[in-house]
Amino acid sequence: MGNRKIAMWSGPRNMSTVLMRSFSSRPDCKVVDEPFYAAYLLATGAKHPLRDSIIESQSTNAKIISKECIEGNSSKKIEYQKHMTHHMIKAFDRSFIYKLSNVFLIRSPEKVVKSLGLKLQNYQLKDTGFPQQLELFQMIADKQGFAPPVINADDLCNHPKNGLKALCISLGIEYFESMLRWSKGPHENDGVWGQYWYRSVNESTGFEKKNKKILPSTSAEKKLIEKATPSYETISNYKISF
Repeated sequence: MGNRKIAMWSGPRNMSTVLMRSFSSRPDCKVVDEPFYAAYLLATGAKHPLRDSIIESQSTNAKIISKECIEGNSSKKIEYQKHMTHHMIKAFDRSFIYKLSNVFLIRSPEKVVKSLGLKLQNYQLKDTGFPQQLELFQMIADKQGFAPPVINADDLCNHPKNGLKALCISLGIEYFESMLRWSKGPHENDGVWGQYWYRSVNESTGFEKKNKKILPSTSAEKKLIEKATPSYETISNYKISF
């Protein structure tokens, strides 16, 4: 049977796995975890943790992956696809994106940069996903004639019920109270990279407020934050209020 395809576009460390957990708790939803990760690693040569295992675990053919994103079937009414914006490199045909229900998940550059630095060394602006996120956002908005929904990760974590209700309304889907809770530990649809990237999320069973004090940024981090901020602020102008 056919199903609704929702593509959530974010950069790394945007609480994207938390939101994937939330959608996986819906009775009508199947989740797909970063389908282009292996293709991205192979095409760019990026040296990420578990690189070889990731490449072995997924298709690396962008055309096949794109087709599956728009044509793949399941017994569920909704398919929620968690996508990283930096995975969508220019060498890949992005036309499939227009056939999906696209949403953008954002988080402040300061929090993203500080969090990403705990997982990657010698990363650059392109590794944060901010410039690619703006490019995809503008591409979709230009094609459909209006801006796709945008949700702020910290707003959502601080007010999860209201945020999820607002997000569901923007997507035209039913809200379920079950979206507020999930089981602790790894989930069956997690990519193999989850053992490295999802350690904190795997300790959670629901949304947690993100108002913790951020440590001072280094000079290198400040430069990245400064470069990422214009992209973030442009998209933030369209965020859902709740």
